[in-house]
Amino acid sequence: MTLPPTPQVEDQEDLIRVIDCRQAYHKGGAADLVVLDDVNLTLRSGEIVGLLGRSGSGKSTLLRIVAGLLPPTEGSILWKGRPVSGPVPGIAMVFQSFALFPWLSVQKNVELGLEAKGIAAAERDRLAEGAIDLIGLGGYENAYPKELSGGMRQRVGLARALVVQPDLLLMDEPFSALDVLTAENLRTDLIELWAERKLPVKSMLLVTHNIEEAVLMCDRILVFSSNPGRVAHELAVPFAHPRNREDPAFRQLVDQIYALMTRRAPIVSEAELPVGEAAPQPATPIQVALPDLPMNTMVGMMETLAADPLDGRADLPLLASRLQLALDDLFPLGESLQLLEFAELEDGDILLTPEGARFVQSSHDERRQILWHSLLHNVPLVRVIRAVLDDRPNHRASAERFRAELEDSMSPDYAKQTLQTLIGWARYAELFDYDEEADQLFLDDETE
Repeated sequence: MTLPPTPQVEDQEDLIRVIDCRQAYHKGGAADLVVLDDVNLTLRSGEIVGLLGRSGSGKSTLLRIVAGLLPPTEGSILWKGRPVSGPVPGIAMVFQSFALFPWLSVQKNVELGLEAKGIAAAERDRLAEGAIDLIGLGGYENAYPKELSGGMRQRVGLARALVVQPDLLLMDEPFSALDVLTAENLRTDLIELWAERKLPVKSMLLVTHNIEEAVLMCDRILVFSSNPGRVAHELAVPFAHPRNREDPAFRQLVDQIYALMTRRAPIVSEAELPVGEAAPQPATPIQVALPDLPMNTMVGMMETLAADPLDGRADLPLLASRLQLALDDLFPLGESLQLLEFAELEDGDILLTPEGARFVQSSHDERRQILWHSLLHNVPLVRVIRAVLDDRPNHRASAERFRAELEDSMSPDYAKQTLQTLIGWARYAELFDYDEEADQLFLDDETE
């Protein structure tokens, strides 16, 4: 299972072209939920391309569209110049969750794709053994998934994708479910096989939320913005493999990407727009999905920032490394502090605001009052909830009412998570409470 030498740049073949792709989901009487909008990309042979962005930016949705598993609402997908209308034989995918059949051995799991193609048993056996050996699992052919570590199970998933010798390998956050050391070993092995041209693929498309992972592996990185997902930036990675994450140029590129992802969108004046076109309205906090983020985690971050040696300001890549936080943990944390005006994200740094510093220096009761005023001032939905509860004689209201309001601008799962996060913050501030059994928000004696 060896791949012919990677073609030179001038001989590169266009494998996938995504043209004006839009993906939206109809929500009854409400406005459509737009996941992807105006996405364009070209993937050529001989390159690894990374789709980098936070959860909810539509990266995994785009991967399924590219694979032919999901038709776009608008736009077109071309595979080697021909429209994609269903699953593409030359494309294989590796999932985050391993997706192995527990009742099948390693050998049988790897053979599944070959069996679906109608390949004879003897040939299936030969090809599967070759893929298993290639990915470093020789001797485990008869083992079952429950007998393997997470890293070994993900290797089985890779072998199953590679055994059909696809032209394009799609990887949906393939290392995120693994511990740090296991992920690093698997990532290194995969890149070594690619650099030595031993992988039977022409190109790879990787979805990740890990900036260093993208810079370590990819030749090009497409940075996605959110709500809806768009390609906000495209960057070339000029380093040869293997790459040294301690190299100053490597660190500089990582810092550059952090800065791009924390840069606020410019304010557009109506005077700069064509006649008759209105300026786009920024998303309000009601429309922004909030992560599952307890208040004590945000307090811990503020205290870390305020303490020596950071003294109120930190470089995000260094902070992520120190706290062992991934992009999907660090950015929502910083953005939530920014929403509450306790911190600012600025060109790859996070810094405490005067209000954030005051919060850290205050007693518990004073912190509760500071958060009380911050929530009412900065989160319109909190003001709405509090006004409704104050107005009701029994000071109670159905939580479903507010989830439904959130669902006008986000999925039901994100709406549920967002309201749950706001409930946790409001409990800390003693603004209102939640009766889980009745699914009601309410004011108790302390919050009235």
